[in-house]
Amino acid sequence: MIPSFLPLGFTQILASISVAIVLYQYIPYIRSVFVGKTKPHIFSWFIWGVLTAIAFAGQVVDGAGAGAWVTGFTACGCIIICVSCYRYGERSITRSDWWSFIAGLSAIPAWLITKEPLTAMLIITLIDALAFYPTFRKSWYKPNEELLQTYILSGTKFLLAIIALENFTPTTWLYPASLVLMNWGFVAIVFWRRQVLLKRI
Repeated sequence: MIPSFLPLGFTQILASISVAIVLYQYIPYIRSVFVGKTKPHIFSWFIWGVLTAIAFAGQVVDGAGAGAWVTGFTACGCIIICVSCYRYGERSITRSDWWSFIAGLSAIPAWLITKEPLTAMLIITLIDALAFYPTFRKSWYKPNEELLQTYILSGTKFLLAIIALENFTPTTWLYPASLVLMNWGFVAIVFWRRQVLLKRI
């Protein structure tokens, strides 16, 4: 266990900024979904909602303190977007989407039976990566149907959340660190695909 090197009040300030980013991140995204510009994939957002809720519980148990706030608010945002997918989400669901979805769901019981928090976080990180596949596949062919601002802010808020952790252990920082890499990596790939398709016009 490595305690935070930051003053307690400062970690709470960073955590509050991260929560503000969550609100700023999801409001434009949800608005974009409702007007039909963004079409989220229900499989990704469902698993992200479940996993983020699990990760939040794990961080709380392991004493993450204010650094866990952003994870809890993110879980709420994912669930709201998941519900919106029933009417406004991506309609084209492929067999590979189903396989990634089933693989992700089937790994959740492994978390429920493990008594080791780090093992649980490793499993959650793997499942979250699998959950990214349907959104990545859809965005590869339809790169303009995602609001990249949301993913940029998502990586940013989790980076701040890591800094705001009051207890540094692999259990508390592994999952948010993976989200920083996956979100920013997704932004880079989608931006590149947009440029490629634009040159073909």
